[in-house]
Amino acid sequence: MRSKLLLFLSCLFAAPAAFSDSAHCGDEGIWIEILGAGSGELSDGQGPPSFLIWQDNVARLLIDTGSGSSVGFDRSGADINDIEVIALTQLHADNSVDLPAYLAGALAADRSSTLTILGPDSNTDEFVDTETFVQRLIGNQGAFSHLSGLLRPSAPDGFRVKVSNVPAVGSRKWSRYRSPNVRLMAVPVQHSNVPTIAWRVEIGNQVAVFAGDFNNDKNIIGTFAADADALVASHAIPEVSRGALRDAFALPSELGKVAAAANARMLILAHRTNRTRGRESLSRAAIEDSYGGSVLFANDGECWGL
Repeated sequence: MRSKLLLFLSCLFAAPAAFSDSAHCGDEGIWIEILGAGSGELSDGQGPPSFLIWQDNVARLLIDTGSGSSVGFDRSGADINDIEVIALTQLHADNSVDLPAYLAGALAADRSSTLTILGPDSNTDEFVDTETFVQRLIGNQGAFSHLSGLLRPSAPDGFRVKVSNVPAVGSRKWSRYRSPNVRLMAVPVQHSNVPTIAWRVEIGNQVAVFAGDFNNDKNIIGTFAADADALVASHAIPEVSRGALRDAFALPSELGKVAAAANARMLILAHRTNRTRGRESLSRAAIEDSYGGSVLFANDGECWGL
Protein backbone atom coordinates (compact mmCIF):
# COMPACT_ATOMS: atom_id res chain seq x y z
CA MET A 1 0.00 0.00 0.00
CA ARG A 2 2.83 2.40 0.89
CA SER A 3 4.57 1.84 -2.47
CA LYS A 4 1.32 2.53 -4.35
CA LEU A 5 0.82 5.74 -2.37
CA LEU A 6 4.37 6.91 -3.14
CA LEU A 7 3.85 6.18 -6.85
CA PHE A 8 0.57 8.13 -6.80
CA LEU A 9 2.21 11.11 -5.11
CA SER A 10 5.10 10.96 -7.57
CA CYS A 11 2.67 11.16 -10.48
CA LEU A 12 0.97 14.16 -8.89
CA PHE A 13 4.32 15.91 -8.42
CA ALA A 14 5.17 15.29 -12.05
CA ALA A 15 1.78 16.38 -13.37
CA PRO A 16 1.98 17.89 -16.85
CA ALA A 17 1.09 21.40 -17.93
CA ALA A 18 -0.18 21.80 -21.49
CA PHE A 19 0.26 24.64 -23.97
CA SER A 20 -3.37 25.64 -23.51
CA ASP A 21 -2.90 26.16 -19.77
CA SER A 22 0.18 28.36 -19.86
CA ALA A 23 2.86 29.75 -22.12
CA HIS A 24 5.49 28.08 -19.99
CA CYS A 25 5.93 25.03 -17.81
CA GLY A 26 6.39 26.52 -14.36
CA ASP A 27 7.87 29.57 -12.67
CA GLU A 28 10.33 27.52 -10.60
CA GLY A 29 12.29 24.30 -10.89
CA ILE A 30 13.38 22.06 -13.75
CA TRP A 31 10.87 21.02 -16.39
CA ILE A 32 10.96 18.90 -19.53
CA GLU A 33 8.64 20.18 -22.24
CA ILE A 34 7.66 17.70 -24.94
CA LEU A 35 7.87 19.50 -28.27
CA GLY A 36 7.56 16.21 -30.15
CA ALA A 37 6.48 12.86 -28.72
CA GLY A 38 6.02 10.96 -31.96
CA SER A 39 8.16 9.54 -34.74
CA GLY A 40 8.70 10.41 -38.37
CA GLU A 41 5.35 8.89 -39.34
CA LEU A 42 2.88 11.25 -41.00
CA SER A 43 -0.10 9.51 -39.46
CA ASP A 44 0.70 9.23 -35.74
CA GLY A 45 -0.77 12.57 -34.70
CA GLN A 46 2.40 13.74 -32.95
CA GLY A 47 5.55 15.63 -33.88
CA PRO A 48 8.93 13.87 -34.23
CA PRO A 49 11.33 13.88 -31.25
CA SER A 50 12.23 17.17 -29.60
CA PHE A 51 12.53 18.22 -25.96
CA LEU A 52 12.98 21.59 -24.27
CA ILE A 53 14.54 21.86 -20.81
CA TRP A 54 13.49 24.76 -18.59
CA GLN A 55 15.16 26.07 -15.45
CA ASP A 56 13.14 28.55 -13.37
CA ASN A 57 11.12 29.62 -16.42
CA VAL A 58 14.20 30.02 -18.63
CA ALA A 59 14.58 27.61 -21.57
CA ARG A 60 18.18 26.36 -21.44
CA LEU A 61 18.51 23.38 -23.77
CA LEU A 62 17.02 21.72 -26.82
CA ILE A 63 17.39 17.97 -27.26
CA ASP A 64 16.74 17.07 -30.93
CA THR A 65 14.96 19.29 -33.43
CA GLY A 66 12.33 17.12 -35.10
CA SER A 67 10.09 18.57 -37.80
CA GLY A 68 7.57 21.06 -36.48
CA SER A 69 9.32 21.43 -33.14
CA SER A 70 10.13 25.07 -33.90
CA VAL A 71 6.37 25.74 -33.95
CA GLY A 72 6.04 24.12 -30.53
CA PHE A 73 8.99 26.19 -29.36
CA ASP A 74 7.19 29.35 -30.44
CA ARG A 75 4.01 28.30 -28.65
CA SER A 76 5.94 27.54 -25.47
CA GLY A 77 6.97 31.15 -24.99
CA ALA A 78 10.65 30.20 -24.89
CA ASP A 79 13.28 32.72 -26.00
CA ILE A 80 15.85 31.37 -28.48
CA ASN A 81 18.36 33.80 -26.97
CA ASP A 82 18.29 31.80 -23.74
CA ILE A 83 19.17 28.45 -25.36
CA GLU A 84 22.76 27.45 -24.57
CA VAL A 85 22.98 24.19 -26.50
CA ILE A 86 21.15 22.24 -29.16
CA ALA A 87 22.09 18.60 -28.52
CA LEU A 88 21.26 16.00 -31.17
CA THR A 89 21.00 12.29 -30.44
CA GLN A 90 21.25 11.31 -34.11
CA LEU A 91 21.00 12.85 -37.56
CA HIS A 92 17.92 11.10 -38.93
CA ALA A 93 15.53 13.65 -40.45
CA ASP A 94 12.94 13.03 -37.74
CA ASN A 95 15.47 14.14 -35.11
CA SER A 96 17.15 17.07 -36.83
CA VAL A 97 15.24 18.56 -39.76
CA ASP A 98 14.10 21.76 -37.97
CA LEU A 99 17.65 22.81 -37.10
CA PRO A 100 17.83 25.51 -39.84
CA ALA A 101 14.54 26.95 -38.59
CA TYR A 102 16.04 27.46 -35.13
CA LEU A 103 19.17 29.08 -36.57
CA ALA A 104 17.15 31.41 -38.79
CA GLY A 105 14.91 32.20 -35.83
CA ALA A 106 17.90 33.05 -33.65
CA LEU A 107 19.16 35.37 -36.37
CA ALA A 108 15.78 37.10 -36.57
CA ALA A 109 15.76 37.47 -32.77
CA ASP A 110 19.09 39.37 -32.87
CA ARG A 111 20.90 36.75 -30.83
CA SER A 112 24.39 37.87 -29.81
CA SER A 113 25.83 34.96 -27.80
CA THR A 114 27.42 31.82 -29.29
CA LEU A 115 25.05 28.92 -29.86
CA THR A 116 26.59 25.49 -29.35
CA ILE A 117 25.44 22.52 -31.43
CA LEU A 118 26.52 19.05 -30.30
CA GLY A 119 25.81 15.80 -32.09
CA PRO A 120 27.23 12.40 -33.08
CA ASP A 121 30.32 11.81 -35.15
CA SER A 122 30.33 9.03 -37.74
CA ASN A 123 32.61 6.29 -38.99
CA THR A 124 30.32 5.09 -41.80
CA ASP A 125 29.76 6.20 -45.39
CA GLU A 126 26.00 6.16 -44.92
CA PHE A 127 25.87 8.89 -42.28
CA VAL A 128 27.83 12.11 -42.00
CA ASP A 129 29.10 13.56 -38.73
CA THR A 130 27.45 16.59 -37.14
CA GLU A 131 30.07 19.10 -38.25
CA THR A 132 29.68 17.98 -41.88
CA PHE A 133 25.90 17.91 -41.49
CA VAL A 134 25.80 21.56 -40.39
CA GLN A 135 28.19 22.56 -43.17
CA ARG A 136 25.88 20.93 -45.72
CA LEU A 137 22.97 22.86 -44.24
CA ILE A 138 24.39 26.35 -43.77
CA GLY A 139 27.96 26.32 -45.13
CA ASN A 140 29.06 28.36 -48.13
CA GLN A 141 27.89 25.56 -50.43
CA GLY A 142 25.05 24.47 -48.17
CA ALA A 143 21.33 24.27 -48.79
CA PHE A 144 20.82 27.47 -46.75
CA SER A 145 24.06 29.25 -47.58
CA HIS A 146 22.53 32.62 -46.66
CA LEU A 147 23.14 31.49 -43.05
CA SER A 148 26.82 30.69 -43.66
CA GLY A 149 27.96 33.77 -41.73
CA LEU A 150 26.90 31.99 -38.53
CA LEU A 151 29.87 29.63 -38.92
CA ARG A 152 32.48 32.40 -39.20
CA PRO A 153 34.54 33.23 -36.09
CA SER A 154 34.01 36.93 -36.79
CA ALA A 155 30.23 36.48 -36.36
CA PRO A 156 29.20 38.99 -39.05
CA ASP A 157 25.53 38.21 -38.45
CA GLY A 158 25.69 39.00 -34.74
CA PHE A 159 26.28 35.57 -33.24
CA ARG A 160 28.30 32.48 -33.98
CA VAL A 161 27.34 28.81 -34.20
CA LYS A 162 29.91 26.49 -32.66
CA VAL A 163 29.55 22.85 -33.78
CA SER A 164 31.29 19.87 -32.17
CA ASN A 165 31.21 16.15 -32.88
CA VAL A 166 30.61 13.81 -29.96
CA PRO A 167 31.88 10.20 -30.13
CA ALA A 168 29.17 7.77 -31.25
CA VAL A 169 31.37 4.65 -31.25
CA GLY A 170 32.65 2.67 -28.29
CA SER A 171 31.53 3.05 -24.70
CA ARG A 172 33.53 5.96 -23.28
CA LYS A 173 31.59 8.86 -21.80
CA TRP A 174 32.01 12.37 -23.21
CA SER A 175 31.78 15.26 -20.74
CA ARG A 176 33.23 18.37 -22.31
CA TYR A 177 30.39 20.81 -21.83
CA ARG A 178 29.86 22.68 -18.60
CA SER A 179 28.42 26.14 -17.99
CA PRO A 180 27.25 27.92 -14.82
CA ASN A 181 23.82 26.37 -15.43
CA VAL A 182 24.32 23.02 -17.12
CA ARG A 183 26.63 20.03 -17.28
CA LEU A 184 26.29 17.66 -20.23
CA MET A 185 27.56 14.13 -20.68
CA ALA A 186 27.05 11.74 -23.59
CA VAL A 187 27.63 8.08 -24.36
CA PRO A 188 27.30 6.06 -27.59
CA VAL A 189 24.31 3.72 -27.84
CA GLN A 190 23.43 1.00 -30.33
CA HIS A 191 20.64 1.91 -32.77
CA SER A 192 21.06 -0.50 -35.66
CA ASN A 193 23.78 1.07 -37.85
CA VAL A 194 22.89 4.69 -37.07
CA PRO A 195 25.49 6.73 -35.12
CA THR A 196 23.53 7.61 -31.99
CA ILE A 197 24.29 9.05 -28.57
CA ALA A 198 22.39 9.41 -25.30
CA TRP A 199 22.56 12.64 -23.29
CA ARG A 200 22.74 13.15 -19.54
CA VAL A 201 21.73 16.65 -18.44
CA GLU A 202 22.63 17.82 -14.95
CA ILE A 203 20.88 21.09 -14.17
CA GLY A 204 19.69 22.71 -10.95
CA ASN A 205 20.56 19.64 -8.84
CA GLN A 206 18.35 17.52 -11.11
CA VAL A 207 19.28 14.91 -13.70
CA ALA A 208 17.46 14.13 -16.93
CA VAL A 209 18.73 11.45 -19.32
CA PHE A 210 17.61 11.34 -22.93
CA ALA A 211 18.36 7.80 -24.05
CA GLY A 212 16.58 8.24 -27.38
CA ASP A 213 16.65 5.32 -29.80
CA PHE A 214 18.68 2.34 -28.58
CA ASN A 215 18.45 -1.45 -28.55
CA ASN A 216 20.22 -1.97 -25.19
CA ASP A 217 22.75 -4.41 -26.65
CA LYS A 218 25.49 -2.39 -24.95
CA ASN A 219 23.62 -2.46 -21.63
CA ILE A 220 25.06 0.94 -20.80
CA ILE A 221 22.09 3.23 -20.14
CA GLY A 222 21.31 1.73 -16.73
CA THR A 223 24.68 2.95 -15.43
CA PHE A 224 24.78 6.15 -17.47
CA ALA A 225 21.35 7.19 -16.14
CA ALA A 226 22.12 6.34 -12.51
CA ASP A 227 19.74 8.09 -10.09
CA ALA A 228 18.15 10.18 -12.85
CA ASP A 229 15.07 12.16 -11.94
CA ALA A 230 13.76 11.46 -15.44
CA LEU A 231 14.78 8.91 -18.05
CA VAL A 232 13.36 9.73 -21.49
CA ALA A 233 13.38 6.77 -23.87
CA SER A 234 11.81 5.71 -27.15
CA HIS A 235 8.65 3.63 -27.02
CA ALA A 236 8.86 2.69 -30.68
CA ILE A 237 8.12 -1.04 -30.65
CA PRO A 238 5.69 -3.31 -28.76
CA GLU A 239 6.72 -6.26 -26.63
CA VAL A 240 5.93 -8.74 -29.42
CA SER A 241 8.47 -7.22 -31.85
CA ARG A 242 11.12 -9.37 -33.47
CA GLY A 243 13.84 -9.10 -36.11
CA ALA A 244 15.13 -5.79 -37.47
CA LEU A 245 13.02 -3.67 -35.13
CA ARG A 246 14.84 -5.14 -32.14
CA ASP A 247 18.16 -4.20 -33.75
CA ALA A 248 17.06 -0.58 -33.54
CA PHE A 249 14.90 -0.27 -30.42
CA ALA A 250 14.53 -1.70 -26.92
CA LEU A 251 11.42 -3.67 -25.99
CA PRO A 252 9.21 -2.25 -23.22
CA SER A 253 10.41 -4.98 -20.86
CA GLU A 254 14.01 -3.92 -21.53
CA LEU A 255 13.12 -0.29 -20.88
CA GLY A 256 11.75 -1.35 -17.51
CA LYS A 257 14.96 -3.18 -16.65
CA VAL A 258 17.06 -0.18 -17.72
CA ALA A 259 14.96 2.24 -15.64
CA ALA A 260 15.17 -0.09 -12.64
CA ALA A 261 18.95 -0.46 -12.98
CA ALA A 262 19.26 3.31 -13.16
CA ASN A 263 16.97 3.83 -10.16
CA ALA A 264 15.25 6.50 -12.26
CA ARG A 265 12.42 8.33 -10.51
CA MET A 266 10.30 8.47 -13.65
CA LEU A 267 10.37 6.91 -17.11
CA ILE A 268 9.02 9.15 -19.87
CA LEU A 269 8.14 7.23 -23.03
CA ALA A 270 8.50 9.29 -26.21
CA HIS A 271 9.06 8.50 -29.91
CA ARG A 272 5.68 6.79 -29.78
CA THR A 273 4.71 5.11 -33.04
CA ASN A 274 1.63 3.59 -34.62
CA ARG A 275 3.07 0.21 -33.62
CA THR A 276 2.78 1.05 -29.93
CA ARG A 277 -0.25 3.34 -29.77
CA GLY A 278 -3.22 1.50 -28.35
CA ARG A 279 -0.91 -0.98 -26.61
CA GLU A 280 -0.01 1.23 -23.68
CA SER A 281 -1.49 -1.10 -21.07
CA LEU A 282 0.52 -4.04 -22.43
CA SER A 283 3.69 -1.96 -22.52
CA ARG A 284 3.11 -0.66 -19.01
CA ALA A 285 2.65 -4.20 -17.71
CA ALA A 286 5.90 -5.33 -19.35
CA ILE A 287 7.76 -2.33 -17.90
CA GLU A 288 6.31 -2.71 -14.42
CA ASP A 289 7.48 -6.32 -14.20
CA SER A 290 10.85 -4.87 -13.22
CA TYR A 291 10.34 -1.13 -12.64
CA GLY A 292 8.35 0.44 -9.81
CA GLY A 293 8.69 4.12 -10.65
CA SER A 294 6.33 6.40 -12.55
CA VAL A 295 5.72 5.41 -16.20
CA LEU A 296 4.57 8.36 -18.31
CA PHE A 297 3.43 8.22 -21.94
CA ALA A 298 4.47 11.54 -23.50
CA ASN A 299 2.31 13.71 -25.73
CA ASP A 300 3.08 16.89 -27.64
CA GLY A 301 2.78 20.03 -25.54
CA GLU A 302 3.13 18.44 -22.12
CA CYS A 303 5.52 19.64 -19.43
CA TRP A 304 6.83 17.32 -16.75
CA GLY A 305 8.36 18.78 -13.59
CA LEU A 306 11.40 17.15 -12.04
